[in-house]
Parts: sequence; structure tokens; C-alpha cells
Amino acid sequence: ISSNLSRLFHINQSQRTLLIGCAAAGALSSIFKAPIAAIIFAVEVFSLDLTLMSLLPLLLASLSAIITSYFFFGAQTVLPFQVLEPFLVDQLPFFMLLGLVAGITSIYFASTYDWIHKRFEAISRLWVRLVLGGALLGVLIYFFPPLYGEGFSTINKLLYGSSEQIFNNTVFSSFLDHPWSLVLLLGALVMIKVVATSITFGAGGVGGIFAPSLFMGSVMGFTVARIINLTGFFTPVSEANFALVGMGGLMAGVLHAPLTAIFLIAELTGGYTLFIPLMITAALGYGITKWAHPHSVYTMELGRKGELITHNKDHAVLTLMDMESVVERNFIPVHPKMTLGQMIHEAVVPSSRNIFPVTHPETGALLGIVLLDDIRSIMFDPTQYDSIKVRDLMHEPPEVIDVDQDNMVGIMQKFQESSAWNLPLVKEGQYYGFISKSKLLTAYRRKLIHFTI
Repeated sequence: ISSNLSRLFHINQSQRTLLIGCAAAGALSSIFKAPIAAIIFAVEVFSLDLTLMSLLPLLLASLSAIITSYFFFGAQTVLPFQVLEPFLVDQLPFFMLLGLVAGITSIYFASTYDWIHKRFEAISRLWVRLVLGGALLGVLIYFFPPLYGEGFSTINKLLYGSSEQIFNNTVFSSFLDHPWSLVLLLGALVMIKVVATSITFGAGGVGGIFAPSLFMGSVMGFTVARIINLTGFFTPVSEANFALVGMGGLMAGVLHAPLTAIFLIAELTGGYTLFIPLMITAALGYGITKWAHPHSVYTMELGRKGELITHNKDHAVLTLMDMESVVERNFIPVHPKMTLGQMIHEAVVPSSRNIFPVTHPETGALLGIVLLDDIRSIMFDPTQYDSIKVRDLMHEPPEVIDVDQDNMVGIMQKFQESSAWNLPLVKEGQYYGFISKSKLLTAYRRKLIHFTI
């Protein structure tokens, strides 16, 4: 809605991003009744500048959303829970272990999501994707019914000590007699939930990452705590607390939003009792995942294409620029077999530019360039017009821009490294035009003004 409104009223990019962030903050605030976490989520995920001009709209959006939620639903929340067992300092190593597990699980999530998404992208027919995705999800849900839906009922069962009820009336009901059976089933549930979520997105379904992250994080945290307790070598730990902190750790890793994870769980539990273990687990989960995957699941595809808008304003402006708007095509190409005389009469005289691309006469492929400076000393000597060929004068350009592979950030980097003022472009192996540094910088300044004002 916010994106469409921005297009309708022709709002600039910075205000459009802020409007989308306000919408996301309002939704998160109303669903979880966590207004502070909602504001932090918008800042972290949408790379908003934390200024008074952006903070005030976010604050109003979050506040109005939570008031509306209270008006219609009262104080009821999707995860009603209060921490009953306090955090103990001697449990720090266990929470560090939980952070390590959260990081590994987040890496598994991102890698699996990316792999499955690519497999479905290779299927050209949409109906085949839908049928295949639906069939696979049907099989998974048949064996693991807790996969269906957002998973909040499963989370509440873990928090209130009813974990055995999760697999009631399933094909695994008869295997719950042994205490380690539940641990194995919960571990499998986390792994398969990742696959199910990835299939949903890959097949073209409309889903989310936020709720599955909470679901998997709670199951993961509970499983780690249950393993610690079943070993019998350590003082028993609170499985409910580990489930809550696990949600924060996995959310920090998957969404690359550690502050959101910390404050969301703190607000859900009505206090800061678990603030220290949340900070430890979220920091480890985020740090490990960031090392393996620089971009979150939300931004993975944009990051791969170089189209991700971040807090780096220069990078953001370059990302928003259109390459076609800076391409110049008023260059006259020449061929390798042309003589110097032909080049002067057919290219140099009618051209207003001092660069001449050398192309293949049949394929149009770029073979090199000739600068006006390369022929300045001989262009007025008619005795050499027939003896010198273009192939004797041409040389490799300092860099070549590929329209299909290079983005504006990469183009600017090539200009910086080559110190050139003009660079040729190729598209599908053929000469396409030139980009000049002066025109590129002019377009950059205009886009920067539009981006910031």
C-alpha cells in the first residue's frame, strides 16, 4: 500500500523508503504489541537514517498502530508469556552455545532458501511451480502437522511446558515414550521448517520470514535446553527461557536485525530479565551468519545483483541510477581494415568526439579503440593515408563495461581504477556505446538531490 501511494503521489526515494518503513513498523507494533522493536526493525531492515525527521513518523506509525490494536483486541497478544525463572550468570556458557547454534541454523536457513529458490526459478512454467510446491508441502505437512500456519500455537506449547502435545495425533505419536525421541523430532522440525518455508517462496506462494524465524528459533532454543537437561551433567536450565532467547538469536541471524530481536523478545516478555542472554545470543547469531552470508534472506537477491539500498548514501544513489540515461552513442565506429585516409574522411572529419571504437565489420564486436591523440602526428601527412591501417593504431581500452553484468557501482569503480574519462560498453558481445565520467557525475549529482530533498 505504501509503495503504491508513493508512486501515485510521486514521492522521492528517501520519503518512499520511510513510508514503507512506517507501514512495516505499524504492522509489527500492532501484531506483537512491541512498539520499540517495531521502530528498530524499520531502521535495521530498511536502512533508514536515524534522524529526528525519520524517527518522528516511525514513532507516530508505531504508536497509532498499537493503540488501534488495543482498541480492537485489548491486551491480548500472539505470544502471552512472562519470565518466571531469572537469568543466572553461570548459564552464560549455555547461552553462548545457543548463539553458536543460532548462527549455524541461520546459515543453513539462508543457504537452503537460496538453493531451493534457484531450483524453482529454473522452472519456466508457473503452474508447474505451483503444483510441485503444493505437492511437496502437502507431504511435509502430512508427516509434520506443526509446519502448517504461523506456528504460534507450537511456540506457546513450548513456553508453557506442553512440548509433548506438539506431535499428538501424528505418525510419530507412538515414538514419544523415550525422552530423546522428542529431541530428535524437534530438531527435524527445525530443519524441515526451513525447507517448507523455502518451497513456499520458491513456488510463488505468499508467506513471510518473520513468523517462521520465531517458530524455528523457539524450537531450536527449547531443543538445546532439553539436551542440556537430559545429559544430567549440569544444573537444569529453563527450557522456556531458552525458547525465547532462541527466537531472538535466530531472528538476529536470519533477518540480520539483532537489535530488533533483542527488543522484541524483551517487550514480549514484559521486561528486561533476559536482556543479557538475548544480547549474547543475538550478537553471536548475527555475527556468525554475517560472516557466511553478507546479506539477509530479505536482501540476498538484491545484494547479488548490486541493487540493494543500504545506509551508504553514495552506494544507494548509484543503485538508483539508470545506466541507459548516461550512455552516449554519438561515436563513429571504424573497422580494422580501414586505411588511415578512410578513417579520417569517414570518421574523424564528421565526428565531434575524439574517441573511435574499432568494431568487427560483421559481428559488431568491440575490438579496441583509437584516440585522436594516436593519429594527431600523422593525420596531416597524406603520404601515410594508404599505408597505415586502423589495426595498426588501435589498442585495448583501459576498461570495458558490460551492460548485462556491470551495475552503476561497478562502473564507478572502473572509472576510479582506470582514471579514464570515457569507457566503452558492450552488450551481448557487441559494441553498445560509451559512458563519460563527466556525464556520469552530473547524473549522480542530480539523483543525489532527488534522493535527499
